[in-house]
Amino acid sequence: MLRLNIGMILTNGDLSAVKEILDTHVREAPAKVGSLAPKEVVVPPGPTGMDPKQTQFFQALNIATKIVRAQIEIVNPVTVIAEGDKISQSQAALLDKLKIRPFEYKMHIKKFMDNGKIYDAKVLSIMDEDVITAMQEGIANMTALSLGSGYLIPSAMPHLLIAGFKNLAGAAIAADYSFPQVEALKAAAAAGPAPGGGGGAAAGGAAAGDAKEEEKKEEEEELDDDLDLGGGLFGDDDDY
Repeated sequence: MLRLNIGMILTNGDLSAVKEILDTHVREAPAKVGSLAPKEVVVPPGPTGMDPKQTQFFQALNIATKIVRAQIEIVNPVTVIAEGDKISQSQAALLDKLKIRPFEYKMHIKKFMDNGKIYDAKVLSIMDEDVITAMQEGIANMTALSLGSGYLIPSAMPHLLIAGFKNLAGAAIAADYSFPQVEALKAAAAAGPAPGGGGGAAAGGAAAGDAKEEEKKEEEEELDDDLDLGGGLFGDDDDY
């Protein structure tokens, strides 16, 4: 690992902080003939500032151009150099004339050793938020698999308990049965806005009764819709 142009940095500090310091010290570097391109180089479309007599550079690289206001203009974005390609004289000359310095001169961390073990430099780019996000996604997937397959795990239990309570609440409201935990739902339903009244007292009473029945039905339907979690607690085929 210490072959070629490799240096060593010894530190007792935070490795991520060392990487940040190195990343801030960057200098532009031109394309050198014969060197390998560390990344892809794309020339954007638009005017080049070059006069029409210099079209041979573009023709050698098969770059579509046009003459606009006595200067060469590139028609479409074009990949001049692909990553890993050996840079030719024509490519280097074109980029030099366009005043494009596509590469960077900096220190790149290849590997690091910690407690006797060697790791790839990509590990330094992993943040705490990335680990937390990955864990949350994994837990969500496991919970979904548990609910779908009927094989229970701890993270699925809150969903099943909520589903069971919704089932009980729906049955209690439909049967006009009451228990302390469902009283809040009934109070919220009773406090809901009543529809606009009509003519007489009898008509108003009938409308209120119809509205109450309608609210009950809607509440039961909402509860049923919310409970479609792949495993209810009343008469489903799944065994837990």
